[in-house]
Amino acid sequence: MTRPALLIGALLGLAVPALPALADEPDSNVLYNHHCSVCHGVSRLGGIGPALLPDNLSRLKPDEAVEVIRDGRVASQMPAYGELLSEPEIAALAEWIYEPPEVEPTWTDADILASHEVRHPYGTLPDAPVFEVDDLQNLFIVVEIGDHHVSLLDGDTFERITRFPSRYALHGGPKYTPDGRYVYFGSRDGWVTKYDIYNLEVTAEVRAGINMRNIAVSADGRYVLAGNYLPHTLALFDARDLDLIATIPVEGLNGESSRVSAVYTAPPRDSFVAALRDIPEVWEIRWPEERAEGDETIVGDFALHRMEAPDYLDDFFFDMEYRYLVGAARGGKGGQVFDMDEEVKVADLPLEGMPHLGAGITWELDGRRVMAIPHIDKGLVSVFDMTDWSLITNIETDGPGFFMRSHENSPYAWVDVFFGPNHDRVHVIDKQSLEIVETLIPEPGKTAAHVEFDRRGETLLLSVWDDDGYLLWIDANTLEEIDRMPMKRPSGKYNVWNKTQYEEGTSH
Repeated sequence: MTRPALLIGALLGLAVPALPALADEPDSNVLYNHHCSVCHGVSRLGGIGPALLPDNLSRLKPDEAVEVIRDGRVASQMPAYGELLSEPEIAALAEWIYEPPEVEPTWTDADILASHEVRHPYGTLPDAPVFEVDDLQNLFIVVEIGDHHVSLLDGDTFERITRFPSRYALHGGPKYTPDGRYVYFGSRDGWVTKYDIYNLEVTAEVRAGINMRNIAVSADGRYVLAGNYLPHTLALFDARDLDLIATIPVEGLNGESSRVSAVYTAPPRDSFVAALRDIPEVWEIRWPEERAEGDETIVGDFALHRMEAPDYLDDFFFDMEYRYLVGAARGGKGGQVFDMDEEVKVADLPLEGMPHLGAGITWELDGRRVMAIPHIDKGLVSVFDMTDWSLITNIETDGPGFFMRSHENSPYAWVDVFFGPNHDRVHVIDKQSLEIVETLIPEPGKTAAHVEFDRRGETLLLSVWDDDGYLLWIDANTLEEIDRMPMKRPSGKYNVWNKTQYEEGTSH
């Protein structure tokens, strides 16, 4: 068995069969099924990796596809196959993924409706929690990608309340209702799952698409929006039982359709914001206010606002008031700042390569608001002045990072070194001096990543990403370990208070 196949198989907990001997003419179907389907899905419809279909590859040139297969892709789980496959085999695979499938994949409103299941209709379960904790706002949801489970933790005692199976390949982070009672999960293969934390029950599910990026919940808790890679749609649901309200085709002013890279909630604006992969626009969808007419409650229409952008933008950061949006394309030509009230670009940021704006955080420094973002292709954290969008400094790290976290009550910002040989390290940055004051190595050789603070900023959780991994419970001030809990490759942790209050030190 080949080493890359072993690595990917081990990652997913799957057995990978030996590759049969190939004829002189490369068989693209056999090559794909052996090397690619475990991540990109049967029939190329997507899984951990994106769907590999012509409509989804519009911005990847065929010669670039050859390079990705041969050399891998930086800051992703895509391995390099240059030492395993011959050049003719690589070329055959690259050509084949641009060919339309025998049966064109579709996912219509009828398919969404047919997938819909309501196990416990809204309002039928008790309103009192079936467990006891001191603070329902200090709970954590922890996603364990090693065996596709989710744990619910008490943030005060570091005790597991329950552990339950999830859909395959959860992605984009779970989203809470404003009161923290319900949490919604989105999976790469399109499923949206609603879970009642108080009753420890899945209440409803629906499949929004074939290949989905993430979901967002409106600030008033009434709507759930799903952003799809395949088909090129936004799917809007009633948050109560996940009934379909509408699907929105994602088409630009130029007539081109686009994948959706991410969807966000902008609470002060009563809107959703969508990052689009293939058209140079930013979309804001404002939800209607309810009004009374006689004995009826009338809900108006959703309003779509488009902002034209000079480049493709698929990664966003917002200021605390959600007036300004900072966007960048992965591997693009710098960041761009938009005034969402005026719907115009107002500034450029000197960003190159692959900044991870979605992991950006903010804090107060010398009476001004600053933003800090890690880079996923270089060992830097960039810090900007948000009053004039000027660069304050670049903090050098031991390698490219992916996640950055802090809390308004903490003097420190934490950033991992997720990519590269030093992935077992986590840096602690003083938010006033902008210097690294500590570098932790929880488990030599094992990836350490993704910090999340408790609601008060007194303790934090840090993951060791391994099938035999664990969570570390750490004192946020002394940086000392308090306890640890074994878990199967724990990835993201999400505190109810921080996520529902849009705490400045966490991603939104």
